[in-house]
Amino acid sequence: MTEAWVRNKPGMASVKEMPLVQDGPPPGGFAPVRYARRIPTSGPSATAIFLTAFGAFAYGMYQVGQGNKVRRALKEEKIAARSAILPMLQAEEDERFVKEWKKYLEEEARIMKDVPGWKVGESVYNSGKWMPPATGELRPEVW
Repeated sequence: MTEAWVRNKPGMASVKEMPLVQDGPPPGGFAPVRYARRIPTSGPSATAIFLTAFGAFAYGMYQVGQGNKVRRALKEEKIAARSAILPMLQAEEDERFVKEWKKYLEEEARIMKDVPGWKVGESVYNSGKWMPPATGELRPEVW
């Protein structure tokens, strides 16, 4: 194909004689060029995530508070039950202690019968203050 046929200008001898045709924008201009990076929004927004996390935390703290109330009520009930039964337990322990103390004194009298001036049941310490034994048994070897 020749330039003359393409430009529809017959009789041109040289390309240099051709009229200058410059490309330009289409009528109305070019469409805007998208140069910004656009990441598609998939999933919940940051506000939604924050509100959901805050709601879960608030609900969890509410549940902890309710559990604390129940635990406190159970603890108070346990203390009340122990306080109610304590006098009976103390009376039983006192009765056991008196029986064991009598056995202990009988055994001491039997062992120390040949020692002059020995007083059964008298403390060897001079504190003047009676204290019950710290352990549950007076003397483990005496039965």
